[in-house]
Amino acid sequence: MKPITITAEHSYSIHFNRNWRDEISSIAKAHAKVLLLVPESLYETFEIAKIGHHNIRVLKTPEGEAAKTQEFLSKIWFECGEFGLTRSDCIIGIGGGSTTDLAGFAAASWLRGIAWHAIPTTLAGMVDAAIGGKTGINSEHGKNLIGAFHSPKSVIIDVDFLATLSERDFNAGMAEVIKAGFIADPNILTLSLDAKENIGEIIWRSVKVKADVVNQDFKESKLREVLNYGHTLGHAIEKHENYKLRHGEAVAIGLVFAAELSNIAGKLAVQDVAKHREFLAKFNLPITYKSGELKELLEIMAGDKKSRGSNLRFIGLAKIGEPIWLESVTSDQLEQAYERITA
Repeated sequence: MKPITITAEHSYSIHFNRNWRDEISSIAKAHAKVLLLVPESLYETFEIAKIGHHNIRVLKTPEGEAAKTQEFLSKIWFECGEFGLTRSDCIIGIGGGSTTDLAGFAAASWLRGIAWHAIPTTLAGMVDAAIGGKTGINSEHGKNLIGAFHSPKSVIIDVDFLATLSERDFNAGMAEVIKAGFIADPNILTLSLDAKENIGEIIWRSVKVKADVVNQDFKESKLREVLNYGHTLGHAIEKHENYKLRHGEAVAIGLVFAAELSNIAGKLAVQDVAKHREFLAKFNLPITYKSGELKELLEIMAGDKKSRGSNLRFIGLAKIGEPIWLESVTSDQLEQAYERITA
């Protein structure tokens, strides 16, 4: 499949069906020094120790969201200093979305910005987290509140990584795929009916959806917000669950909530709301949440980076493929939508 180009503060390409080891070799030859970040569990799985380049230093990271802390970022900065990374050197993040988020922000903040490359190993990372130049770590107040827009020099997608995923992790990635289908490309929904058979095209189309938006609105002045469909409540649920749910699992609940809210606002047909449940349930993704938690979730959402002043706003749908902004949502509408998703 042909590469997809994103033009932001600089242009870069997302490459498909590339061998990740060959790509790391090419990157190593282009820089004097390379700091490679990889989760501890993947260090052995991918035999990182066998990468035979004298100018690559490996730093193992904690697993998942546990890596995205101010404390661990400080360790990366210390390693950058010890290794002597200069502005002509780079960082590589190889792992899931948490790793690429972290690698990107470390690169953005070291020497006010050095090059970095993303090698996502999860489906969610391939179709979403590694694409678009949003980098960041978490705060005690919410997810990704500390961050920067800092695009990678390249994104390498090697679908062979997907064979290492558990069924749960693959399914969690499908939540982001399904989101892309609902906001822009309904063909993705059709392809998802046989997801593993069609995974190459599914990934390419999902990346294309995100790239088309980012090319028009890199720093989320407005249009890029459509990519947050399902994420306003989803991020709040992630924090409420202390990140014990996968990102895609929380987003799946958020997608159903956003669809119900769209219906209550008089925009989305009831049969299209039902399609959200249908496609998400096919991948054993959660589509309900605990009752009695709305007040706390609203407090978390109020501190989310997607809020504007004191107003919560949501991305909804008018119909499949047509996202809209829901900016005048009432408390009664929120309660009604939440009641529809409670277990």
